[in-house]
Amino acid sequence: MAGAAHGVPIVPGQLSLFLSREEIIRGVRRLGQEISRDYKGLDPLIVGVLTGAFVFVADLVRAIEIPVTVDFIDASSYKSTFSTGKVTVARRPDHDLQGRHVILVEDIVDTGRTATTITESLRKADPASLKLCSLLDKRARRATELQIDYVSFEVPDKFLVGYGLDLDDRFRNLPDIYAIDETRSRPG
Repeated sequence: MAGAAHGVPIVPGQLSLFLSREEIIRGVRRLGQEISRDYKGLDPLIVGVLTGAFVFVADLVRAIEIPVTVDFIDASSYKSTFSTGKVTVARRPDHDLQGRHVILVEDIVDTGRTATTITESLRKADPASLKLCSLLDKRARRATELQIDYVSFEVPDKFLVGYGLDLDDRFRNLPDIYAIDETRSRPG
């Protein structure tokens, strides 16, 4: 497992377990139960934010016990471990959102810029309702006012990888979530 964070090589010893797959599964199941209860009889449209949320979306929709429709939007604001501050939307949902109960699903909300930009864009499609669901909430980095309606875990200001979260498109396939310790490879 090699990569780079802030120009520093990443080696396996720099990844420390942050959330185990068992903890993640429990958090996802809890959200599935909440959404199932809150949207009973409403056939919500789940809109996952690519690419980071694809693993979370797959597990979340299996934890939801009511009929749902799934779609995706592709948006990002990160380059390596830095937020660029500019949100780029590369793909919009295929489904018509007008009159639908929409749940936007993010892997992590940190600055909030991406989620805010996407929700503002989706509101223009006139959904019946629009709520935000995130696996992780990193409030310490919040740069915008934003309400997360469904969240599994509040996390500190650490760079996390695994379970869909990446560093330069790597580490998404890890079944657990790891924190990157960037200090281990820096010269003394």
